[in-house]
Amino acid sequence: MNLHYNLDELPPLFKLLLFGLQWLAISVPALVILAQVMTALQPDANGVTYLQMMLLITGVAQLVQVVWGHKLPLILGPAAVLLVGTLASSAAAPGAVSTAMLIGSLAMFCASVTGMFKPLQRLFTPQVVAVVLLLIAFTLLPTIRDLILSSAAVSEIPLHLGFSLGMLLLLFSLQPILRGMWKNTLVIWAMLGGTLVWKFLAPAEVSQTAPLFSVPLQQLGFEFVFEPGVVAAFLVCYMVLAINDIGSIQALDQMLKPAHMPARLQRGLSVTALANMSSALVGVLGPVNYSMSPGVIAASRCASRWTLVPAGVGMVLCGFSPRLTAVFSSVPSVVIGTVLLYVLCAQVATGLLVVYQQSATVRYEHGLSVGLALLVGTSVAYLPPEVLNTIPSVLRPMLGNGFVVGVLLCLMLEHLVFPAHKRPR
Repeated sequence: MNLHYNLDELPPLFKLLLFGLQWLAISVPALVILAQVMTALQPDANGVTYLQMMLLITGVAQLVQVVWGHKLPLILGPAAVLLVGTLASSAAAPGAVSTAMLIGSLAMFCASVTGMFKPLQRLFTPQVVAVVLLLIAFTLLPTIRDLILSSAAVSEIPLHLGFSLGMLLLLFSLQPILRGMWKNTLVIWAMLGGTLVWKFLAPAEVSQTAPLFSVPLQQLGFEFVFEPGVVAAFLVCYMVLAINDIGSIQALDQMLKPAHMPARLQRGLSVTALANMSSALVGVLGPVNYSMSPGVIAASRCASRWTLVPAGVGMVLCGFSPRLTAVFSSVPSVVIGTVLLYVLCAQVATGLLVVYQQSATVRYEHGLSVGLALLVGTSVAYLPPEVLNTIPSVLRPMLGNGFVVGVLLCLMLEHLVFPAHKRPR
């Protein structure tokens, strides 16, 4: 690929800031969306403070990754798999989720520094990876429904659904037309435009002005509550998070062919794990390296890792400004739900491509592994509370988590029921 700036090249200041702004515009929407979803689950949580802390941790982790970690042009963002685990563990005691996140990220750090992830990678066949991508989307559907219909009276449901459908159709119409930076930042324009249109359709009271600067520590904290079932469920989530991180780093290995990749991979995983430990201690979702980065590099023709520095600094500065994060947090829930649905459609497409790309070697048993895991995992995600309450409390965080059940079932089918060496040729 003919690049304008290679991995270690420093672009001129104006272009450096411009490329950094593009990376920032790609990362911020995911932070805003997942912060909104998380604070909707916690009535006592302060959405502005929660988003501030996510911005601070993600921004610092971004800078550390670029300067010391994998040293690659990879953008960081919140891990959706941790949102799935949190949603499935919403009935757990306060502090149990943060404790499970701390233990899971600590296990990830230990595995990264000891090189234990290399054998674990073999477990994640294309079928398992496809199930992971698809189940994250499917198990978040109830949350998306609640966001789109949030605070809607019966008479207002048609307005919410009509607005969401119209916005989705517009996004899918623009996606193949836009190019370059406009395409890469479509989500942030969708959030901005959707907010303006919704404010016109359903005017709301303007909130009071937040302070320009503050340190977001006063309303977040850590409480150690050990629940074995929740910890076990999050260990699966962090195993998936680590595989996602590895896949994102290796994608740039194939694209840029940088030297010393084993060391970059180990340092990158370690920094991601440390960032997730910090996030757990303050009770927010941790970050992961996003796999969309190669597409951004291909569109901009800039592979300089230093363009991520302005993006990291921008996230940190936003994290210290309640006034700015309050503007981000004011995006209506119907817009958040619609944009999240659009993003997850892209994730479903990626999951299907993982299976299609191996069409020459695909077998009937592959379809069984994917199909059964998806059906069972999605069914568990939609079980009513009265059914979930019949499961023993120790096992409920595992057996009541559709994502965990689906992934473990796919692993069992792939490696025990239909192992590769027993499949018909």
